[in-house]
Amino acid sequence: QVQLVESGGGLVQPGGSLRLSCAASGRFFSISDMHWYRQAPGKQRELVAHITSGGSTNYADSVKGRFTISRENTKNTVSLQMNSLKPEDTAVYNCKAQFIVGSEGLGYWGQGTQVTVSS
Repeated sequence: QVQLVESGGGLVQPGGSLRLSCAASGRFFSISDMHWYRQAPGKQRELVAHITSGGSTNYADSVKGRFTISRENTKNTVSLQMNSLKPEDTAVYNCKAQFIVGSEGLGYWGQGTQVTVSS
């Protein structure tokens, strides 16, 4: 049994910053790729950032230069540092991780955390 739990969401003013965290727990051998997605009401889910087990990163054009994805050395957490926030960043943010459990690779989602950017 494995799970992901996000934290760090909240209400911030435009231009402000937030740091989201996603912690993995349970029984698994390791975690490979990790992702942050977001979805606003009435809009499609968007891949925001991606980090591989080796630390390579990719970002959506809409957040490039403002957001930074990272993971700690133990590779059981992933964070998203969000700077220069805009109202259009408002969404529910979810982390996704690929767990290696036994001989299998299994994808799991966190429950999500709300980010609201407003004056």
